[in-house]
Amino acid sequence: MASYSLAFKKSVAKDLRDIPNQDVKRILKRIDSLCEDPRAEGCSKLSGQERYRIRQGMYRIVYEIQDNALIILIVKVAHRGAVYKKS
Repeated sequence: MASYSLAFKKSVAKDLRDIPNQDVKRILKRIDSLCEDPRAEGCSKLSGQERYRIRQGMYRIVYEIQDNALIILIVKVAHRGAVYKKS
């Protein structure tokens, strides 16, 4: 199976600034694991969208999978209570 590459929306850097450093390390490690298997156990498809989410502690990572280009686009990282709200 081919390895995917990661891409981040510019807003993700801003999302990560508000999260404690200890949690950011865990989140980034979890994001790196997506390169091997973007639809791993624990991944859920969001209804009404072509996006997926995984959990890392109290935080959620929302991403899109572009299979034709082998790219995973990280769309948003936020606390579980705020991740699905429109900004």
